[in-house]
Amino acid sequence: MEITQSTRLVNDDRAENLTSNMQTVSPALEKYEREVLLKQWSRPDLDTRDRSVITVSALIARNQSAELPIEFRFALDNGVQPRELSEIITHLAFYSGWPNAMVAAQIASVIFASRKVTLEELPLASPELLPLNKEAEDMRAAHVQQQFGAVAPGVVQNTTDVLFRDLWLRPDLKPRDRSLVTVTALIATGQVAQIPYHLNRAMDNGLTQPQAAEVLTHLAFYVGWPNIFSAMPVAKEVFEKRST
Repeated sequence: MEITQSTRLVNDDRAENLTSNMQTVSPALEKYEREVLLKQWSRPDLDTRDRSVITVSALIARNQSAELPIEFRFALDNGVQPRELSEIITHLAFYSGWPNAMVAAQIASVIFASRKVTLEELPLASPELLPLNKEAEDMRAAHVQQQFGAVAPGVVQNTTDVLFRDLWLRPDLKPRDRSLVTVTALIATGQVAQIPYHLNRAMDNGLTQPQAAEVLTHLAFYVGWPNIFSAMPVAKEVFEKRST
């Protein structure tokens, strides 16, 4: 799908003023938006749905709420389902903080109302969970317990009970997408120490190496080059270890 400026701005309340505003402040910024940023959306290896998932996740993680209305609308237009957008917000409450998720939920409520999204289109509060990979989860839990059980037992217990045996098993966001959201949030907030585990998990869940590389390329425009160059050595190490 070729992304043009008119496509990118569909349904945006600020669309008619955005280009003129940039031109009156920074003609160069408008030029880069039109000639560089918008073209990133048609690069191979990630489709526009994936790119919308990545973009909204980065904005929520960084609490950049001004851009969320246009990106929520664009995500829905790109095939992200309301239940998936709902799950992204819920997931990021744990990975970028409750306040960020609350702001995102308030904005999404307006978008959902305008799109006439019903409760039946949203995830259940307590759905039937996906099957647990007990062996892998027991290994993860034992490792974390050994490292941090004496430091913050409450965090360790919640990590097991709430995150990995509940949140990660919710069915309305596929494991690959849930991993994509998590890796995006870690890169967007500079949490490089957590990237190896979650990038490996993402690739175990079906994210390919070219797709992971394209996540970095796409995010450079939304979280800044310094965050990407901080993440790239970690990604490089993950890729190399998986190829041996």
